[in-house]
Amino acid sequence: MAVNKTINIGDHCIKPGERINVSLPVADLYTGTSLSMPVKAISGRKDGPVLFVSAAIHGDELNGVEIIRRLLKRKILRSLRGTLIAIPIVNVHGFLYQSRYLPDRRDLNRSFPGTPKGSIAARLADLFTTEIVAKADYGIDLHTGAINRTNLPQIRANLDDEKTRDIAHVFGTPVIINSNIRDGSLRGLAAERGLPILIYEAGEALRFDEVAIRGGIRGILNVMRHIGMLPKSKRLRQITPVIAESTSWVRAPTSGIVSGTVELGGSVAKGQTLATVSDPLGDAVQDVVAPFDGIAIGRSNLPLAHEGDALVNLGAFQDVAVAQGRVESFVDVHDVETDKQVLNP
Repeated sequence: MAVNKTINIGDHCIKPGERINVSLPVADLYTGTSLSMPVKAISGRKDGPVLFVSAAIHGDELNGVEIIRRLLKRKILRSLRGTLIAIPIVNVHGFLYQSRYLPDRRDLNRSFPGTPKGSIAARLADLFTTEIVAKADYGIDLHTGAINRTNLPQIRANLDDEKTRDIAHVFGTPVIINSNIRDGSLRGLAAERGLPILIYEAGEALRFDEVAIRGGIRGILNVMRHIGMLPKSKRLRQITPVIAESTSWVRAPTSGIVSGTVELGGSVAKGQTLATVSDPLGDAVQDVVAPFDGIAIGRSNLPLAHEGDALVNLGAFQDVAVAQGRVESFVDVHDVETDKQVLNP
């Protein structure tokens, strides 16, 4: 096995066998305080792929920050081949203010590839593009649902790309969504460069979800094993995902108070009540009905809705019973296993 290659990030040169913390300068606040993006690079002694794992592109999405923090403590990384680049907080501005957006109200995940002379969003996107994406062979970007929305653990990826499809399946979420690429997104940038990348969506903004966190750690390690960065393991129970044929948000038919919303990961039949919306006096009650058989892969947690607000995100599957079984297996594996099995594989 050849010796691993040296990699440069910012002003730092990371040589084989080194673990280095890098602070990439982002911008100065108007208080004169400097902000930097924290990066940890772990270089194995032996040659292998370069993988980046990033979180908090949306500053209020915290599960990924904790996933990376725990990942970096794993003893198995001593056996690393290639290089792991971990960026727990990409949108440092949003993270400080617990906001999805940057101070200019731009969405960083609509600003790639960016430019070094543009807005804060454009400059931050350019920094991430030149210092992280350009150095990597694979990427995993960690997300949650938005404020007051929870997502079932799921992978979103371009399944038309063979390498991406392979790592999407080994990650081990119960559900995979072959989602469209949006202009200006990190995933769009990766697609243009031929870089296989996964988006892991799980949980809710500004909240930790233990099952989602454990599932994220295990999924990253699964991918690292698959691409030859870590030794194979036979003792871990694998989750075989199912691919959603389509997804659709079911919306509130009227404004009012929402109750009885279907549980996340629950299966529903066409015509089944997903929730009810009533006026404050309880005189008018209207059911929110499932338009097709499916699994609830996302839901609003807010008990108030205006007419047209998204309430439940339904995924359609070839076999709903199989899909629900995979959801139950995922929860069982990551909720019941011992810390030794889950957190120190």
